[in-house]
Amino acid sequence: MKHVNFKFSASSTDFYFAGGISHLKQVTDPGATVIITDEHVYKAHAKRFKGWNTIVLKAGEDFKVQATVDALVEQLIQLEADRKTTLVGVGGGVITDLTGYLASVYMRGIRFGFIPTSVLGLVDASIGGKNGIDVGMYKNMVGVIRQPAFILHDMAFLKSLPQGDWENGFAEIIKHACIKDAALFADLEGHTLTHYQRRQQSICDLVQRNALIKINVVKKDEFEKAGRRLLNFGHTLGHALETQYELLHGQAISIGMTYACHISEQLTGFKQTGKVVALLEKYKLPTYASFDKQKVFNVLKMDKKRERSEMNYVLLEKIGRGVIKSISLKQLERIIQAL
Repeated sequence: MKHVNFKFSASSTDFYFAGGISHLKQVTDPGATVIITDEHVYKAHAKRFKGWNTIVLKAGEDFKVQATVDALVEQLIQLEADRKTTLVGVGGGVITDLTGYLASVYMRGIRFGFIPTSVLGLVDASIGGKNGIDVGMYKNMVGVIRQPAFILHDMAFLKSLPQGDWENGFAEIIKHACIKDAALFADLEGHTLTHYQRRQQSICDLVQRNALIKINVVKKDEFEKAGRRLLNFGHTLGHALETQYELLHGQAISIGMTYACHISEQLTGFKQTGKVVALLEKYKLPTYASFDKQKVFNVLKMDKKRERSEMNYVLLEKIGRGVIKSISLKQLERIIQAL
């Protein structure tokens, strides 16, 4: 098990790459730990939770809301969880978001860590300290930035991951390649999803490479004042589509990246839209879609990246180089209507 400590502005996170849930007892005391997972993960891996105090939630984005947090607080009180308790989220992005948020508000903040079980969780959702919940149609509208004490990668959980969730996670991998790593983009062009699913070392290397991309971005701008905004490539339109059309996160972000490429053509002179679309489609992700543009814009304009009458929109200058452009909401509405 490879152990690396990464320091952020006021804290640090221990990463345990290619470890296993069997190593968790070396990281946290089983007698003072509560695991939070969902019914899908628990059903597929029930034996692996033996000996751990575990809370099992219903699965899905619909449950990433305040009502779930309230119910979890009640359960923690019943379990007599105190300030020495550690919460561990074992699951995908919904579980890690919820667990980090709950740990940040329970008793004004207790220790927490993650074992991400999806590709999306491994390369993106568990990393960077963003923890939060949805409010109605608005994604992650309430939350905090607080780094987990540890993240443990147990790749065995991927064995039960549905095909759709594999595809879902590769949207964030392609996003990293688009904004930061042209060589990664070329590597993805040279392989297939099946290649990574069948070769343990390949997916381990890919996950670590992407984790490091995000870690290095976050270290430079933990609280999203500048460069961390690049990680939102595809997310402004994507989040609005995700909540309106019940898409998986990766599907929505893939469509968002497609249209961000077209907006980039207009505003930065980007000339590689075809390559990005081809790669998304190669990894079985959707690209173009019909949607109610006014309805989606009305949700989009409430995105957290808005600053008064302007939106910080992530575009591409070329593959491997993302940029942040401030676009007036009036101009953005015209652009969205013309897509």
